[in-house]
Amino acid sequence: MRGSLMGTAVTLAAGALLTAAMTTASASPPDDSAAHTDAARPVLVDCMWQRDVRPTDFILACGDGNSRLMDLHWTKWNDGKASAEGVNWVNNCDPYCARGTFRSYPVTVRLDRPAEWKKEPGVQHFTRMTLTYKDARPDGFKQVMTYPLWD
Repeated sequence: MRGSLMGTAVTLAAGALLTAAMTTASASPPDDSAAHTDAARPVLVDCMWQRDVRPTDFILACGDGNSRLMDLHWTKWNDGKASAEGVNWVNNCDPYCARGTFRSYPVTVRLDRPAEWKKEPGVQHFTRMTLTYKDARPDGFKQVMTYPLWD
């Protein structure tokens, strides 16, 4: 009986602590200043028509995934422009894409030309991406490559 009484006391004490923690957490208003700031800013729309702000990775070649931006660190994201440093992983498709090798190329990413998103009117999205390769770049690529982004 004593063990049962002790177990009940421990359970009740744990429940009281959990209730106190939940009450304290819900009593203070959430800090959503960042959410309000980003809510009005343009988004980046991905291959799956999902919107994102400051993604850490982004697929450029939606059809086959042979070009992807990774390790993106955003230094700016405002109403008109966004910029990041990261790596473009590109498949050299040699001898063909299924047997190719992915190579990494450091890049600066710039987003601009925000416009209303057709899928969600009232939401602004970036419509152009510019990649600037820092040193080496994939065969056939210019030092600066500019791409229209899907709507």
